[in-house]
Amino acid sequence: MAADGPLLAPDERLGDAIRTSGIPSGPAEFFADLGNIQVALPVLAATVAYATYRTRHWLPAATAALTMTLTLALVLPLQSLLARPGPPPMAPETGFYPSGHAATAAVAYGICALLLGRRELTYGCVVLNAGVGIGLVRQGYHWPADVLGSWCLAVLLIAGLGRLLARYGRQPGGDG
Repeated sequence: MAADGPLLAPDERLGDAIRTSGIPSGPAEFFADLGNIQVALPVLAATVAYATYRTRHWLPAATAALTMTLTLALVLPLQSLLARPGPPPMAPETGFYPSGHAATAAVAYGICALLLGRRELTYGCVVLNAGVGIGLVRQGYHWPADVLGSWCLAVLLIAGLGRLLARYGRQPGGDG
């Protein structure tokens, strides 16, 4: 998909349709910015601090930091290896698959929902990340498949974190 294949053309058509759909630029940029490390990491840090204070367990903080670090350690080499060109106006630059912004948002806010353990937060996390993904595509920062690939990676990482916490740490509380 990075250079060729049967999904490349539909992905580009969908990206072009989203960019020209009439979605307002202001809200799209706001949601796209929620994937910036400067936004997502402070939210994650505050949630980790609260969860650690509330439970008096250090494992959630350590595993959250490890999971976020692993996210970046996986995304950056994949971007270099696959070297997918970005959409206009980013092209001909490469390194857009998977989306680092979408992965950062999905993992950081997903960890927050997991640590706080509320089903409503999980639903909110999904809606928030949908907004981030649409914003990234609408603003021309990524193709839809870049975002989708990041979400798949995020699900794997958060599921691994959840298993680790369930087995060795406190189980995420609440009803989620």
